[in-house]
Amino acid sequence: MSTTVGIDPGSGFCFGVVTAIHKAEEELAKGGTLYCLGDIVHNSREVERLKALGLATIDHAELARLHNAKVLLRAHGEPPETYETARRNNIEIIDATCPVVLQLQKRIKQEYDRQAEGGSDRQIVIYGKSGHAEVLGLVGQTDGKAIVIEHPEEARQLDMTRDISLFSQTTKSLDEFRQIVAYIKENIAPGATFKYYDTICRQVANRIPNIRAFAASHDLVFFVSGKKSSNGKMLFAECLQVNPNSHLIDSPDEIDPSLLTQAQSIGICGATSTPKWLMEEICSTIQSHLGQAEPSAPQTDKKET
Repeated sequence: MSTTVGIDPGSGFCFGVVTAIHKAEEELAKGGTLYCLGDIVHNSREVERLKALGLATIDHAELARLHNAKVLLRAHGEPPETYETARRNNIEIIDATCPVVLQLQKRIKQEYDRQAEGGSDRQIVIYGKSGHAEVLGLVGQTDGKAIVIEHPEEARQLDMTRDISLFSQTTKSLDEFRQIVAYIKENIAPGATFKYYDTICRQVANRIPNIRAFAASHDLVFFVSGKKSSNGKMLFAECLQVNPNSHLIDSPDEIDPSLLTQAQSIGICGATSTPKWLMEEICSTIQSHLGQAEPSAPQTDKKET
């Protein structure tokens, strides 16, 4: 029996990343120099593709020295200080902040402003990856005063005698968020109040059951993702749970040909930062190793709803 290869139709860019890349391509098509503050997406291959089109990636230190230029803000969002720098330096902002992230920033800022006006010492807690671009933008809404916890067990470090407002980075685990909520509910002091806001993007969260089903349905899985993608790490861990024969790669060069002959069914999937074209390239490389001229069944894996 020949080996079949299927690309997960539910994998690939989320709508926030799609929008950011479309905005970059539109601006680049006009000519002139376009800068992007940080990697536009946590995938080196896509960054390289856009670099070839003229997109120049800069960091915050370079932004501070830049004047009279055009800068794209990626889907992750930025703290208020970035917009202040742009105004001072006459920088035109192309704002590609994901609408879900933008709404979350506004909610956190409103909560912080209420606490500041009322003189409250309420703890604003963000469940997210410390230092992640999105989290830096969220913490920036609180003048750097928000508390960031990366894992459920870190909730033990919170002062349970004080009021708590809990938010979440949009791409974190829904299950772990619920664990944090349950812990705080059980342990917060009687005189303190607890408010929580489930701000996890459902387009991302809903990928977990789909990708688990996809990984479980194949003998061998190649999960395609950039090494810096936190979403990729989370989804790859889900693949591993249901299929130990899952392998994380970010380019065709990382495919181990010896694995291919041991499987009758090979699945290719990826993160919200993984471009479709890269998964298709992986598929073509696998077909080449197998001596198959055309992909055997890239459309056979139906997207679950």
